[in-house]
Amino acid sequence: MTTLSIFDQNRPEQPQSVTEDPAEIRRLLAEQGIRFEQWQTRDLPDDASQEAILEAYREEVAALKAECGFQTADVVSLNPDNPQKDAFRQKFLDEHVHSEDEVRFFVRGQGLFYLHFQEQVYAVLCQKNDLISVPDGTRHWFDMGPQPRFTCIRLFSNPEGWVADFTGEDIARQLPRYEQLAGVA
Repeated sequence: MTTLSIFDQNRPEQPQSVTEDPAEIRRLLAEQGIRFEQWQTRDLPDDASQEAILEAYREEVAALKAECGFQTADVVSLNPDNPQKDAFRQKFLDEHVHSEDEVRFFVRGQGLFYLHFQEQVYAVLCQKNDLISVPDGTRHWFDMGPQPRFTCIRLFSNPEGWVADFTGEDIARQLPRYEQLAGVA
């Protein structure tokens, strides 16, 4: 279930609050400038092609492109049998920012976005049908877990410019990881 856990960065071992209410999650994230939506389910096989996925969500993707100026969309997918899964996970586990919005729509599976605002960290466990848009310059990190299983639509203004600029902060190592917050090993 989609979950938002809010942590005080000075007491990272336990969340201050937790909610699974989508309307409350949307409201709390909007207060921080984060877009959160839940799109209508499409009946797609787990091995659907990038083309089939983008066609299934054509209207939603087109609306986001028109509203936000995104130029391209693609699909990224990762499964537990990927031999590079540990390297992919490690790549995004440290706090970083981007020079453009990071937009992900979960077609299947789940992943955990951590968003760092002043003294608080919002951990958003995104699930199938969740869209999250992290504005450029927002300090964040992503944990896909030790056995990643997800497919996401990504939207870009400039895919070549989507590069992580790491902050050097160690906050990401202080908070509970995916295994604790998602309740899976």
